Amino acid sequence: METNVIEANAVLDLMWILIAGILVFFMQAGFTLVESGFTRSKNVINIVMKNFVDLIVGSLGFWIIGYTIMYGESIGSFIGSPSLFYSVREDMHNLFFQTVFAATAATIVSGAVAERTKFSTYIIFSLVMTVVIYPISGHWVWQGDGWLTSLGFIDFAGSTVVHSVGGWAALAAAALVGPRIGKYTEGKSNAIPGHNMMYGALGVFILWLGWFGFNGGSELAISGESSYNVAGIIITTNLAAATGAVTALILTWVRYGKPEVSMTLNGALAGLVGITAGCAAVSPTSAAIIGLICGLVVVFSIEFIDKKLKIDDPVGAISVHGVCGALGTLLVGVFAIEGGLINGGGFAQLGVQAIGVLGIGAWALITSFIVLFILKKTMGLRVTKEEEIEGLDMHEHDGDAYPDFTIDR
Repeated sequence: METNVIEANAVLDLMWILIAGILVFFMQAGFTLVESGFTRSKNVINIVMKNFVDLIVGSLGFWIIGYTIMYGESIGSFIGSPSLFYSVREDMHNLFFQTVFAATAATIVSGAVAERTKFSTYIIFSLVMTVVIYPISGHWVWQGDGWLTSLGFIDFAGSTVVHSVGGWAALAAAALVGPRIGKYTEGKSNAIPGHNMMYGALGVFILWLGWFGFNGGSELAISGESSYNVAGIIITTNLAAATGAVTALILTWVRYGKPEVSMTLNGALAGLVGITAGCAAVSPTSAAIIGLICGLVVVFSIEFIDKKLKIDDPVGAISVHGVCGALGTLLVGVFAIEGGLINGGGFAQLGVQAIGVLGIGAWALITSFIVLFILKKTMGLRVTKEEEIEGLDMHEHDGDAYPDFTIDR
């Protein structure tokens, strides 16, 4: 009987990891819809192709070598011992779950460089992200013997490991590729409205749903006590998203005189990114506060990056994933039930969180900049002026996402 229970629990845990991975897989559709909706109709096919490539290239590259770079036997607490074509039968569920995480990190870059980036160059960078940049920093935290693990760094589901890595890579990419034509004139930032906010909203709903697998699946089990842990993680995740959205809604209503839809949607994403590090370590009340803080910060961060730094990020990816990923990771050191500043833990955990945020942030930003700079000087990052004006769908893919309709392009 005891053996049967153990076997049943093992099967249940494996099934939960697979189901959670399928939810995270579906997030790729969410990212595609958000990026498409927040940008112009003449580039929709290009965006579909980039997000599709992130998944297919990421799946292959991570299986071929990325997984072992991340989870192989540690070499100096820095990198896993690489081997090719991972095929351990008993670990295929973990390979799938981690593969969709890798694809997510790469996809974050897509939105920040939308509407002006060469498709061929993007494919190469996506591959480098999923087989080198993301797996190495992920090894530091999640393999078990990484240098940040030994310090006690907490990033349960990847506010920094996944989202900040993608966000800082997006910052390097957007800075190097430059702004879209017409975005800045005489030092002023000009709005370039997205063509379909229904796509954007539907994408956020899909991402919100997928995040329950993203965070809940990171428990890596659902039997026994883990069932209560997963339920708690889903509650903290949901509360942070809700408070992030309502905070951005109220803030934009006050600042702009109207409740602004794109900022409200990004407020929900900011809350989700922010809670991902501490979803298993904080109380529901603290999760709501983290969501509130991230919903507040994301609005000012998007404005600062756009209007002060003059970096063109059509979807707000740098702020949502880079800034709020880092912020949410730091806030674990404040709100963690065990060791958090407000719970009597002092500044020790906060200090460790800061080391992890800075270390991984520097790694992602520097390595991404180097790779992208080399690609810029060799293949080129950007399409021609004529191609950008007429649309990437036509020139990069010989297609039109809306051939039977006349709409504002």
